[in-house]
Amino acid sequence: MDSQANPSDLLPESRIDLLLQWKGKHMAGNFSPVAKWLNGKVIDASEGALEIEYEVREDMCNPMRTLHGGIASTILDDIVGTMVYALGGEFAFTSVNLNCDFLNPAFPGDVLTAKSTVVRKGKNIIHVEGKIFKEDGRIVAKCTSNMIQTGFKIPSPSAG
Repeated sequence: MDSQANPSDLLPESRIDLLLQWKGKHMAGNFSPVAKWLNGKVIDASEGALEIEYEVREDMCNPMRTLHGGIASTILDDIVGTMVYALGGEFAFTSVNLNCDFLNPAFPGDVLTAKSTVVRKGKNIIHVEGKIFKEDGRIVAKCTSNMIQTGFKIPSPSAG
């Protein structure tokens, strides 16, 4: 890919290819406003798995100056949702639930890696897991979620 090209200007063959066009780059393009604000950097994407890196900023923290649980939940919800989107289904999925556990603090300047995986994919429900890791491997937070298919049709990545 030309280093001057904007990933959203290229026509990907699949949604995974669309994400892989952002590999090593921050998600400042045609993603959701939340993803833009989180400013994650795509590390890898494959069928049923996604990995994104985030840097903890002051505006992501609670009064104790640690990563706010709501922001950790937002990262987890965004990464599992983006991963399910990348599966390429005709219809969008939405979260039925999001169960989060907060295990270790993260501080401004910490670089975190969030990973998501599909546990089980059914016709209408997809069970997913997400985890946020610190650089030393400690888990900051983890989640499980069930996502249900909606009636909203998703346009193809090449539709514009």
